[in-house]
Amino acid sequence: SGRGVLRSILKTKQPVAQVSRGLLFISSLLMAIYSYTQVGLIVTHALMAVFPLLTVLLSGLFLKEEITRIKVVAVGVGFLGVTIIINPINLEFSLVSVLPLISAVTFAIYAVLTRKVASTDNTETSFFWVSLVSAIAITIPSPLFYKPIQFSDLYFLALLCTFSLVGHFLLTNAYRHAEASVLQPFSYFHLFFASVVGIIFFQDPLTISTVAGGGLIVFGGILISRKSKL
Repeated sequence: SGRGVLRSILKTKQPVAQVSRGLLFISSLLMAIYSYTQVGLIVTHALMAVFPLLTVLLSGLFLKEEITRIKVVAVGVGFLGVTIIINPINLEFSLVSVLPLISAVTFAIYAVLTRKVASTDNTETSFFWVSLVSAIAITIPSPLFYKPIQFSDLYFLALLCTFSLVGHFLLTNAYRHAEASVLQPFSYFHLFFASVVGIIFFQDPLTISTVAGGGLIVFGGILISRKSKL
């Protein structure tokens, strides 16, 4: 029955971790979205690119995952690609400029917790919990900031929801089959695709640094993926 299915999905052996995941996820997301409007898409992703480094470190400390030299090298190669893409960049130190870094820290903790709960809960349970907690957390203060949605924005909101749901479900499922430290270098693709979106939709110039840095990001992800299979 429907109630039986819902009960099985809600059943978790790590409720505290699941609730914490939801709060961390929505906090990281809100900080990232606000950063997009203040410091830009590419800059935000570039600053948030430190989260794979944090995740590899945290997964070694709290999940006891092996941190091999190849993992460190792959993450370093990806971070080098990030540096090449955003170089040169000058940011005035302010709370707004630090928000992407805070978002990176919260998302790294979220990633480690997702890997932790994957040892006992299935993908559907983890996906449902983070969605439920995030929805509740964002709904409570929403009356204070609500603005009517323009009809012309409904199409983009539908696309946003669709891609977010699919992407997050795939991410949660990935943590069930691979170590967090193995998956994290692939997160550098965020910046690469953010650059592509900026070029296509916001007419940002296609620079040599974007191509070179993006190539290193891809190389780092492929390197760690191939080595993890050996």
